[in-house]
Amino acid sequence: MRIRLDIAYDGTHFRGWAKQPTLRTVQGTLEAALARIVGSDVQFVVAGRTDAGVHASGQVAHVDLDEKQWSRIESRQGRAPLEPAETIAGRMRGVLGAYSDVTVTRTSIAPEGFDARFSAVWRRYRYRLADARTGFDPLRRHDTTTVRGRLDEQAMDAAARTLIGLHDFAAYCKPREEATTIRTLLDYRWARDAEGVLVAEVKADAFCHSMVRALVGACAAVGEGRLGVDDLVVLRDALTRTSEFKVLAARGLILTEVGYPADDLLATRAEQTRARRDRG
Repeated sequence: MRIRLDIAYDGTHFRGWAKQPTLRTVQGTLEAALARIVGSDVQFVVAGRTDAGVHASGQVAHVDLDEKQWSRIESRQGRAPLEPAETIAGRMRGVLGAYSDVTVTRTSIAPEGFDARFSAVWRRYRYRLADARTGFDPLRRHDTTTVRGRLDEQAMDAAARTLIGLHDFAAYCKPREEATTIRTLLDYRWARDAEGVLVAEVKADAFCHSMVRALVGACAAVGEGRLGVDDLVVLRDALTRTSEFKVLAARGLILTEVGYPADDLLATRAEQTRARRDRG
């Protein structure tokens, strides 16, 4: 039985998503919680592996439960008004605790062909950046990065839009052996919210390591006047990492949404994505 899990977390005190020996991670914490419920080890597959300090409000994962594990869920269903798959979220929240920094917002039986990672067609991130106009809000210190001086949001937005499209983003990615840096940036824009905080919305078919934080840092350099609006394309096309801008802190980054095709296209999408990765 394949279960889809919708997940949210404050990444401040996690060493990223991926399970690591002796370190507290989101995957390790969630797998341990579900293992207590089903009575044996489980393994999650996630839509996007977030780095240390990165948050999520719309992360998606799946887990495959064998017959014995599923029977344990069903046997403890009792008179609960929800279907067994839906009760997993509540049980996991009970194990994790009322004020945990990670929670499962929803669980359901995954549609045929669903793969949290390979069926996804896009991921959306948000980045919060405060400057001298807004100042520092201690209540948002875990999800907002602060910079000195006042940033030009119009220049940042114009620069962001020059990067949209299918390109090699090697200049904006931390290199990983045998991993492609070709991505389709579907949307990238900047605007101030009601409190004046600069908020970036970034959407792509997928992101390579540290790509969003590098894109944000590049636009911040434009907002400061250290780079011009058209410089980001020049840097991108150079295909090499540069010291012209800083990769900004993880604290301001939130994975907000993962997009999937219609149910009848899930398996096809997963096959296509796997094939591209294998060639990559």
